[in-house]
Amino acid sequence: MQQNWRYCGGQIKLWREEASVSRQALAEEAGYDYEYVKSMECGRRRPTLRLLQTADQLCGARGKLLAGHEYLKPEKFLSYAEDYVRYEAEAISLGFYQPLHIPGLLQTEETMRALLNAYLPPLDDETIEERVAGRLERQALLGKQTRAFSFAIGEAALRNPVGGRDSHKRQLLRLLAVGKARNVTIQVLPFVGAGPGVDGPFVLVETGEHELLVFEEGQETGRLYADAEKVSAIVQRHAMILRQALSPEESARFIAKLAEEL
Repeated sequence: MQQNWRYCGGQIKLWREEASVSRQALAEEAGYDYEYVKSMECGRRRPTLRLLQTADQLCGARGKLLAGHEYLKPEKFLSYAEDYVRYEAEAISLGFYQPLHIPGLLQTEETMRALLNAYLPPLDDETIEERVAGRLERQALLGKQTRAFSFAIGEAALRNPVGGRDSHKRQLLRLLAVGKARNVTIQVLPFVGAGPGVDGPFVLVETGEHELLVFEEGQETGRLYADAEKVSAIVQRHAMILRQALSPEESARFIAKLAEEL
């Protein structure tokens, strides 16, 4: 995808120079700062639809620059998560552990937008819309009642008012509503001190062939693996997290109490 960014950015630069349009003039006309346009021309950022439209008009490209937009549409999912999303769609059971965020399958649209709007480096509007659409589409999986979903969520995620108090209250109420489904289990991991819960998030994926996979995600990377030894380690950690977590009934009461306090 970044090869497309570089090619399209290079074309913008060539057309701009041919038309004797300065980078500063293009930036001002598009409503961007100079360095942002430079990053797009150099392929470090995805050229936006607005820049393509502005450059096409300003440089007299007659649609030739704008045509590149079809090959630059933002992906709904981060590149490193694409393999996981494919397995997720077909999994017969999924076990999530997330200490700091509400898992994407449980997020309200308000929560999604608050998180994406706070992303750094900042995302453009088109990318945010695609990412929101991708998460909303994934949530349809919860309606497949023959598939089991288990969510262990850290207390910190439940106390952090992402999007503000009112938005967060609606998020907590959504957890209570989704948790009533017979194929969904939601458990709260309270602050318990040392333990496997401090080592970061993961998802346990059981395929239709009953193979176990693990997906781990960090700041700028994610990895899906099936190595038996590594999967076994996550299975052990997951089991301990669930033992330390509140029961589903206790978790619902905990979440309800937090919502009432908002």
